[in-house]
Amino acid sequence: QTVRWHIELQPWAGPTPSLNYEASRFLKYISTSQISCEHTNLNSLKGYSKTAKKPWSICLDEKFSLIHRIRSKQCRLYSLGLGNDDKQFELSMANSGCEVHRFDPSIKSAHIQEGRHLWYHRLSIDWRDPNPAIAAHKLHSNTKKLGTVLNEFGHQKIDVLKADVESAEWKILENLILEDVVEQIGQLVFEVHIHWPGFEVSGNDSTVVRYWYSLLRELELKDFRLFHTYKDLSKPQMFLKKEAFNASSCYTLSWVNTRWK
Repeated sequence: QTVRWHIELQPWAGPTPSLNYEASRFLKYISTSQISCEHTNLNSLKGYSKTAKKPWSICLDEKFSLIHRIRSKQCRLYSLGLGNDDKQFELSMANSGCEVHRFDPSIKSAHIQEGRHLWYHRLSIDWRDPNPAIAAHKLHSNTKKLGTVLNEFGHQKIDVLKADVESAEWKILENLILEDVVEQIGQLVFEVHIHWPGFEVSGNDSTVVRYWYSLLRELELKDFRLFHTYKDLSKPQMFLKKEAFNASSCYTLSWVNTRWK
């Protein structure tokens, strides 16, 4: 298998590169469900109390594997976050019998087990592994790629990958696609930030939006289908530093891998 170094860019949205064309295509794409999902929250499961601050929607329909894996206590959630206080979703999944691993570089110890099913790891998931030959990277030895962590933990599959990584999501998503790690994941719930290009995403505005769109199209090519979009109206309504296109700076997008039946 050949190593891919970059994703395939989709053709420009319009006859010439233009932010208007790119933005309207991208925003329409993230706002349009590709598959319907009747059951998207954990209210139906035991141990779920109050509504979480944000709707981390997962697809619990019978036609996909997640609900069956939850019932048989075989499901696994990886949660990537940065010191976020809202742990309701993770607690609910753990209470449902899922094995929950939360990665957060801000915790005090390397690994903490809280209850039977919930682990905290002082690790930050990134799009590259630290280079041990570079002194500065030694400081970041708790930063790893998701594929590396899966190998180290001996995990073949993740039923749900939840990510709220404050603008590192684009490069992390790109890494998961390029290294085929995404195929080991059943559902993706990502918070995406569009008020600026994101960490290490370069280019002018229309190029950036084309790149975002191309990344999401790659997910579609790998049989992921978008089933839920949450537009966060509590955040600034900004699109690449402009108040434009009636966009929020933050959306939570949920996909299901339709190969996982």
